[in-house]
Amino acid sequence: MAVDELSRLGATTFIHCGDFESIECLDPLAGLDAHVVFGNCDEPSDLEGYARSIGITVHHPLGEIVVDGMRVAFTHGDQDEWVRRALDSHPAWFFYGHTHVKRDAVVDSTRLVNPGALQRANSHTVAIVTPASKKVEFVTIA
Repeated sequence: MAVDELSRLGATTFIHCGDFESIECLDPLAGLDAHVVFGNCDEPSDLEGYARSIGITVHHPLGEIVVDGMRVAFTHGDQDEWVRRALDSHPAWFFYGHTHVKRDAVVDSTRLVNPGALQRANSHTVAIVTPASKKVEFVTIA
């Protein structure tokens, strides 16, 4: 449902910051330009092989890709070491999850975005980010 809404709104690259909790939650990302890390509610040994088998790029525990010519780093956010490594590399953008609370902030030269969560949260949200225009839009998923 969230992937369908994001696609409808024009998303072409998908980054998931973890807490899938089940293999079935990976299925909507099959065949898309999807990049994932796993969270503290996930068992990577259970999810990683399946994710790769359906074409999802697994970066666990820390990922980095280039979008619109800008470096984008991402991790789940529950381990300070990986957050620190990501921020020390000074990416243009840094995405993380874990708290399940949406956030958009700038620290030094890095834009920090937590899209919120699709479960274990009062409000289910995702973020649509357009790095080239520096636009972040939070979308509530019913």
